[in-house]
Amino acid sequence: MKALVEILRTTAFGCRKTSISYGERAGNALCLAAAAFLFAGSAWGAKSQAPKPPLSAPTSAAACVGCHGEAGVSANSLWPNLAGQKRDYLAKQLKAFRDQDRVDPMMNAIAQSLSDSDIEALTAYYSSLKP
Repeated sequence: MKALVEILRTTAFGCRKTSISYGERAGNALCLAAAAFLFAGSAWGAKSQAPKPPLSAPTSAAACVGCHGEAGVSANSLWPNLAGQKRDYLAKQLKAFRDQDRVDPMMNAIAQSLSDSDIEALTAYYSSLKP
């Protein structure tokens, strides 16, 4: 809010200064352009802060549900929760399982069929869930 007030103050000063230097029409044009810019910027900012709809589970998540739970929260302490994990961490682990740099027979078999785009969709989905 302080930034908006400062912008308005600066713009008003610019309008007065332009009116003095170049005439009232130029000052009015500057004020009109500044008002349109500020209005457009505030409307754009309001849209960008709207809550994003939750992501839907990718089809490749069906293989995860059995161990990691329907919403990424495992009922068994042997398997980690995926909900709320960081995207980069999940992607690194899935790629390690797929490339067999990390060994777990079940995860290696499941991850082997995942493409990079599958991994991206899975990590976006699970990182968006609340733990």
